[in-house]
Order: sequence, then C-alpha cells, then structure tokens
Amino acid sequence: MPLKLRQTLILLVLAFVLGGCASNQNLRTEHESQPVPVDAGPTSEKTDKLWQVYERYVGVPYEYGGTSADGFDCSGFITTAFREGLDQHLPRTTSQMLRHGKVVAPSEIQPGDLVFFRISGKEQHAGIYMGGNHFMHASTSIGVTLSELDG
Repeated sequence: MPLKLRQTLILLVLAFVLGGCASNQNLRTEHESQPVPVDAGPTSEKTDKLWQVYERYVGVPYEYGGTSADGFDCSGFITTAFREGLDQHLPRTTSQMLRHGKVVAPSEIQPGDLVFFRISGKEQHAGIYMGGNHFMHASTSIGVTLSELDG
C-alpha cells in the first residue's frame, strides 16, 4: 500500500475523536462535471444501491444542515444515502456517527464504509468509501460528488 494512502487511511481512523461536520473546498473530483462510478472491482448489492443514490443526487449543492435534494451537508448526504439506498437509519451528525460506529483498520476498509476527515486540524468531513480509492460526499465547492481519498 502506498505510504500516502496508508497515512490518509490512518488519519481517517484517528478522526474518530472529532465531532461536527464540514467540507473541504480543496477536494477535487476525478470528473468535475458529472462524476461516474469508478471501477472498484466486483460490486455488491449494497454498493450498487449506494451508486444509484449517488447518481440521483450528483451535483446537488452543498447546504449546511441540508438533508434533501435542495442541498446536503456531508452527514445529511450520508444519512439520506443509507436511508434511501439501504433502508438503514444512521445518526444525523458526524459526531453521532463516530460515537455509534465501529472503527476499522485502514487496511480493512470496504466499499460502503464511512470515512472521516480532519479539516484544518479542527473540523470534520465525512463520506462513503466506494472502492478504488474513491468516496462520495457533499463538497462545499461542488456539491454531491466523487473524490479520491488522497486527492
């Protein structure tokens, strides 16, 4: 595993001590206009359903506290994706997700797992890992999009 990816994944696990939700204007997508699912190898029914939710909401703008097609924040998009795609009800905020989630080693991350990021040493951002080093999330600059973990 490349050192940069390993460091990023370790930071994801360490981010479990943070609360709140923010996004990073510097996150970049692989396809800025209309991201498409990446080739992450064999897909499962779970990831297929999450991709369907992503395709429905790609490009929806970022809105702090947003939980609908009018606008999403990062945790609002995650809760909507899991509710609509998987009929699973997650806590609403990233801090609540962190308290109720299970930490996994970076080497064990699987498509459909939540990933958490520390932004500027103080805030939190989250998304859904989809394999192939990519995660879906609500970015302040782009809205619902697909980005690289180490981007």
